Amino acid sequence: MSSGTWSKGSRSTPNKSEQEKTGKPLQVLASEKAEAEKKIREISEVVSILPMSRQTTFNSLVAKLTNISTHMASAAEYGAATAHRLSALAHAEVAKIDDAQPLSSGESLRGIAALTSLANESGKIALNLLAANKEAAAGVGQEDVPTSLDHFYGAN
Repeated sequence: MSSGTWSKGSRSTPNKSEQEKTGKPLQVLASEKAEAEKKIREISEVVSILPMSRQTTFNSLVAKLTNISTHMASAAEYGAATAHRLSALAHAEVAKIDDAQPLSSGESLRGIAALTSLANESGKIALNLLAANKEAAAGVGQEDVPTSLDHFYGAN
């Protein structure tokens, strides 16, 4: 069975239209992609007229920022997985508590609290990254995108 299709007894959901999945019709997505590609070309043109040493610096910075994004995304993924595992362990410990006398299980409660606290802390990078992406997505198309690198090099 192919993924994304629906059949009786399958665990996947029925296919949704592109607009239902993204909230945007294909024409809008295509237009946004074309605009992004135009901006990339404009930036490439600006970079191409820079002295070679500045181009090297620029390309190095782009590579570093890309690596930082990749590594932070991986850290967020690992943190979320750790948070999931610690939450599962805390949940398993909760099942061991005596419902009739929950306070008699002081050590278990402290362990659950510690696991929950660690789980929450482990998930912070992922939650912050999700929040930052949500804020960035909300502001897409609302800010002016510079067409030169003057702002980058401090020339106004």
